[in-house]
Parts: sequence; C-alpha cells; structure tokens
Amino acid sequence: MSDFVGSCLCGEVKFEIKGEFDSFFLCHCHHCQKDTGSAHAANLFSQSAELVWLAGADNVTSFTLAGTRHNKCFCKECGSALPSTAIEGLLVVPAGSLDTEVSKTPTAHIFTSSKASWDNKLESLPTFNKLPA
Repeated sequence: MSDFVGSCLCGEVKFEIKGEFDSFFLCHCHHCQKDTGSAHAANLFSQSAELVWLAGADNVTSFTLAGTRHNKCFCKECGSALPSTAIEGLLVVPAGSLDTEVSKTPTAHIFTSSKASWDNKLESLPTFNKLPA
C-alpha cells in the first residue's frame, strides 16, 4: 500500500491518501477546462484509497455544477484544487495537488470530443526551464 501527501498552494490545507490509485485520466471536457483554465484536468481516481485531512479541513469547500456530477473541491484561501469524495465510492485527486511523486502515468485522455482546438502537437513547441526573457 502506498501513501501520498498533498497540499494547497498557500499550505493551509494538507492531506494524506492511504492506498493506491486505479486510474489517471486527463479529462478534456468543457467543465474541466473551465475548472482548470487549461486544456484538461489531470485527476487520479481510486475506489479503495482513503483520504485523511491532516490540516486545514475547515478551509476545504466544494462546488457541484447543478444538474451534473461535476464537482470541484478547493481551498477557500487560495483556490487550489483538492481531493473530492463527492461521487459515492470514488476518490478523485487532482494530480497537481500531490507533493509526493506519482509514478503512475496517465491511463487515458477522456472526453476528447471537447478537446481545445489549440491543444495539438504541443510537444513540438520550444521548451524553457523558466519564464523566457
């Protein structure tokens, strides 16, 4: 059994995941694009792992889009995405919220019919180790 730790950007919320992840999806749906402000969300999923809030649980809030199962948990202070248990029997953990290295590679891209038009052949773009001058 692996354990993972994570936190929000401001450090007020800290959590631990006890267990393993079943899948790692890059979701391109419009809801996830709006949530992240990016091309996709990167979420790990588990039906058996346990979420333990280590600090700042009172700073955790959530939003569920009316008429959907789409849910986002986040820190009230900094807005960082946090793990969610809103769907019964399923733990959803934003990969970027983890402080522990994740060795699992993404399982699949999902909802690609909603993929952003500019999210193509990005591996061919120049790369920089920091903000270019």
